[in-house]
Amino acid sequence: MNLFELTRNLVLIDSVTGNEGECTEFLRGILTQQGFQVELQPVESGRSNLLALRGAPEVMLSTHVDTVPPFFPYREDFDFIYGRGACDAKGIIASQIVAAERLIDEGVGDFGLLFLVGEETLSDGARVANESPRGSKFIINGEPTENKLALGTKGILRVHIRTRGRMAHSAYPQFGESAIENLLDVLAALRGLDLPSDPTLGPSTLNIGVISGGRAANVIPDEASAEVLIRTVNGTHELRQTIAALLGGRCDYEFIRETPALRLEKIDGFETDVVAFTTDLSSLTRWGRRVLLGPGSIRVAHTSEERIAKADLIRAVELYCRLVRDLKEQKLETGK
Repeated sequence: MNLFELTRNLVLIDSVTGNEGECTEFLRGILTQQGFQVELQPVESGRSNLLALRGAPEVMLSTHVDTVPPFFPYREDFDFIYGRGACDAKGIIASQIVAAERLIDEGVGDFGLLFLVGEETLSDGARVANESPRGSKFIINGEPTENKLALGTKGILRVHIRTRGRMAHSAYPQFGESAIENLLDVLAALRGLDLPSDPTLGPSTLNIGVISGGRAANVIPDEASAEVLIRTVNGTHELRQTIAALLGGRCDYEFIRETPALRLEKIDGFETDVVAFTTDLSSLTRWGRRVLLGPGSIRVAHTSEERIAKADLIRAVELYCRLVRDLKEQKLETGK
C-alpha cells in the first residue's frame, strides 16, 4: 500500500469531530481487504470507533480519525503533504496501516488497530472503547510527537464561566451592571493564579480560549461567558479548590472536563520527549501499558498550515513496526 497515497486520500475526507462516518467506512474497507477482523463500536448515531484485529491482540496501534475545524483542502509538494488532519492524525493512521501491512508480511500476528472518534473534544470514542478491552498488554497511541517516544503528557482542567449583569442604555451606565466587565475581572484574577509546576512536565499553563457576551454596542451587557483551559501537571484537587474559592460568589462556573497528566512507558533505544498536549490515552486505561509516538509536529497541528513531512511518515512506519516487535517480545523498561 502506498503510504503517501493513503495519507492523501485520508486528508481529502472531511472528518471534523461529529462527522467521522465517511472516514471510518473508508478505513473499514481497507482493513477488511488486508484480512483483519473488523468491527465497528457505536459511540452515537452515525459515529463509531473502528477495531481491526489479527488474532488475539497483544499490542494495539491506535489514534483518532476526527480533526478540528475548519476542514480545508489537500495540497502537496516534494517534501510535505498539507491539509486538515495531515499530522493530526491522518498521516499517523496511514503510517500505522502501512506498518501493519509490513508486520503481516513478516508473519507477525496477534496485534490490532483501534481508530477512535471524538478525540478533539471529549474523548467520547476512547471512553466507549475502554468499556470493551480485548486483552492487549500494550497500546501504542499515535499523536504528533516528531517520532519521539513521549514519556509524559500534561492533563486538562477546563472551566466554563458565566457572569451576569443588568441591561441599561449605554448613555446611562449607572443604571446597569456590565456582565462583560465582571467577566474581565474574573479572568484577570484567574490569570494571576500561581499555577503548579513539575520537574518533568514543566509549568501548568492557562488559556482563555473563548469569550462571548453582550447584545449591542449601546447596551450595557447583562450576560457574558468564557471557556478557560488549564494544562495541568499533577493532581487537580488543590487547583480546583483554589479556583472555586476565587470564583465563588463572583460568577457561575462549572468544571466541564478533567483529564489527568500521565507518565508513560520508556523503551530503550528510542529518542524521547515530554509533550504538553493531552491524548486519548487518559481514557484508555484498560488496553494495556501506554506508549505514545507519532510523526509530525504539534506546532502545525490545528493551524492553517497543517502538514506532515513525507520523510517523517516513512520513519514512523519503521518505528511502529519496531515498537510492535519489541513490545511483543517484552523488551520493556518501566518509565519512572
